[in-house]
Amino acid sequence: MKTTSRHIVIASFIIFLLTVAHQINAQSGLSLWYDKPATEWVEALPVGNGRIGGMVFGRVEEELIQLNESTLYSGGPVKQQINPDAFQYLSRIREALLKDQDYSKADELARKMQGYYTESYMPLGDLLLKQSFNGGSVSGYHRELDIRTATATTRFTVNGVNYTREVFCAAPANVMVIRIRSGVPGAINLSVALKSPLHYVLSAKASNEVIMSGKAPAHVDPSYYNPKGRQPVIYEDTTGCNGMRFQCRVRAVTKTGRITADTSGLQVKNASELVLILSAATSFNGFDKCPDKEGKDEQAIADALINRAAQRSYASLQQEHVKDYQRYFNRVSFTLKDTAVTSGSALPVDKRLKAYSEGGYDPALETLYYQYGRYLLISSSRPGGPPANLQGIWNKELRAPWSSNYTININTQMNYWPAESTNLSEMHTPLLQWLRGLSVTGARVAREFYHCNGWVAHHNSDIWGCANPVGDLGAGDPVWANWYMGGNWLCQHLWEHYAFTRDKQFLEEAYPIMKQAALFSLDWLVKDSSGYWVTAPSTSPENKFRDAKGRAQAVSVATTMDMSIIWDLFTNVIEAAEALNKDQAFRNRLTEVRKDLYPLRKGSNGELLEWYKNFAETDPQHRHASHLFGLHPGRQISKRNSPEFFAAARKSLEIRGDAGTGWSRGWKINWWARLLDGDHAYKLIRQLLNYSGADGKGGGGTYPNLFDAHPPFQIDGNFAGTAGMTEMLLQSHLGEVHLLPALPSAWKEGAIKGLKARGGFTVDIQWSEGRLRKATITATTDGTCNIRNNRAFFVNASRAKQEGDDFVLSVKMKKGQQCDIRPLE
Repeated sequence: MKTTSRHIVIASFIIFLLTVAHQINAQSGLSLWYDKPATEWVEALPVGNGRIGGMVFGRVEEELIQLNESTLYSGGPVKQQINPDAFQYLSRIREALLKDQDYSKADELARKMQGYYTESYMPLGDLLLKQSFNGGSVSGYHRELDIRTATATTRFTVNGVNYTREVFCAAPANVMVIRIRSGVPGAINLSVALKSPLHYVLSAKASNEVIMSGKAPAHVDPSYYNPKGRQPVIYEDTTGCNGMRFQCRVRAVTKTGRITADTSGLQVKNASELVLILSAATSFNGFDKCPDKEGKDEQAIADALINRAAQRSYASLQQEHVKDYQRYFNRVSFTLKDTAVTSGSALPVDKRLKAYSEGGYDPALETLYYQYGRYLLISSSRPGGPPANLQGIWNKELRAPWSSNYTININTQMNYWPAESTNLSEMHTPLLQWLRGLSVTGARVAREFYHCNGWVAHHNSDIWGCANPVGDLGAGDPVWANWYMGGNWLCQHLWEHYAFTRDKQFLEEAYPIMKQAALFSLDWLVKDSSGYWVTAPSTSPENKFRDAKGRAQAVSVATTMDMSIIWDLFTNVIEAAEALNKDQAFRNRLTEVRKDLYPLRKGSNGELLEWYKNFAETDPQHRHASHLFGLHPGRQISKRNSPEFFAAARKSLEIRGDAGTGWSRGWKINWWARLLDGDHAYKLIRQLLNYSGADGKGGGGTYPNLFDAHPPFQIDGNFAGTAGMTEMLLQSHLGEVHLLPALPSAWKEGAIKGLKARGGFTVDIQWSEGRLRKATITATTDGTCNIRNNRAFFVNASRAKQEGDDFVLSVKMKKGQQCDIRPLE
């Protein structure tokens, strides 16, 4: 068909209407949209299905989609007999701490009890689409990520021709799908290329498929570890397991035009519509199998995936993808009434975020950020795959920040705080399944390093279940390396999954892991001179104190975080055993030890002490405030059960201040929500959504693509922000469904539907003028629902009774039963 000036005018008008329509659509809800391509990685838009991840830049002439596969790590199974001499130093450390109070000596000896660094999460590579236009100017540019359909779209016009690119990662088919369309027949001319920073080779199959086959390194050092003369990236390990293999395939499908393939990639000529299907696989075969010698056949897996997908139409793949995604995403809706005359959502998201950071009013940006956290969890953590790591599933660096691994002194746990409460319980399962392998390697570490029963994990881990204190046999700083509570804290997630779902079959399977962690703690605890059970050595993650001589120290005794985590673990194991009606003797033992754990204490300023003595902190505004674990995510500290320490926790947060990295601000939202101070929690939301800029020079907060800025990028702040907003609207950690416990004055009117509460309840809430208007609770299992709100209410004919400043009511419910809560006028 011959292109005429009339066709060009019509095409231009159509693209104008489409651009306006899509901007209106983006303005109305859950889309991140922009008026220019991404130039930096933190401006690109993330897509993922838990296995394949992509960062879509939206460039016109040379589109870049940076690729990841969630199991692609360096290294192999954790070596055994890592540091056989470690145990001999334990008694000497304890003597230095408990007898001599020689913290410098304890620090020196702790370094001798370290193992190797973890392995690193690897980038898969880049997909490059170089499109030819024969010159011409670009107009009508628009790119967006619609988080209702998990689809990234780029639209633009060149020489009067409208082009559209759509990208999504389909979980059921486990492929990435890209569709490119032109408004004029035969106008698509492009090349498709693959490349990787890893070792790889390219090959072609038939006339329409390019294949990238490669190998990950046998070991990659963390980016912060660079001793002179050491090779940080090693591909051959003569003493152990070589790195895993990987393969990525791209197949082009079109009904018009011509496709050719060679080792440089694919060439497409004169197509009207083009569909690219991308599959990826690795030889990873479990935490305990060498991916080189005992690995899966990644070529067969990638080939089978692309063959199955290519037999289906684009419409079929897209429909299945959207249906699968929305069955999770659509469970929760969150709206806030926007009272502004002109909505901020008329701006692209980067400009919106900047205006918001400068004090602008934009409640729709807050609800978008909330749902974006849920989108990221669905996209980076799916059943059958590994847990979301420090960057979720998206990483472009060969030596990523902190190895993009599992940092289990806060960050990994933080990734999963919104999983249960925002109705994404299935996305929690990758972490819960991964714990099984970690408990195996952790049992070896407990025996080798400490001669203890049970299992232990420290500050860092990876897909191989690294459980030892990292540090390359002495190069790590004990302030982060020698921390012993990682496994104990992770066990909280096993209990939380049961608390929300009431799935006893799951609890039966999880209980042995929890019990073994408790057994380690029982062996690890020692008595101090006052008869309390204490941990020694002990650190408070990444923070230091000053000793009597003013020297900065990290290693001490019974840090508050240690004791709070052990209290939490013992409490959860006791309640789990009760729920399963088993282990009465063990329950009794835990109860006895728990009552003599080193107690919470207050400092001279009324704050909750971080260490077992009233030490001066080296950094009073440190980003970690780990001693507040008992307030959140624990349940040891509350206004009702421990008002003295509730007040002390508040004082600690006031001293800490509101500044910090992105994830730190995210945790603070949750703490202030648990302190029932919605206005302060909201203040932290605004600080979390501080515009950091693509260069990160704006400090902690949020990048233009709404990724969390540590800086650099860490995904945990996104998840903490979503979880914190949920805590402001619904809490259930104290055995009650507490409605609107920390509603900020800025959210005067709104509604949220589909939240989950512990005990097996689904909760919908509506409010106006800052007060509850209606709530509906649906039971997913038989049980008693204890309801709390700060306004008098009734359920059916039963009126809530006043208890202090609140009103409470217990309702017996059957599975599937609903109860409507209405306030008394």
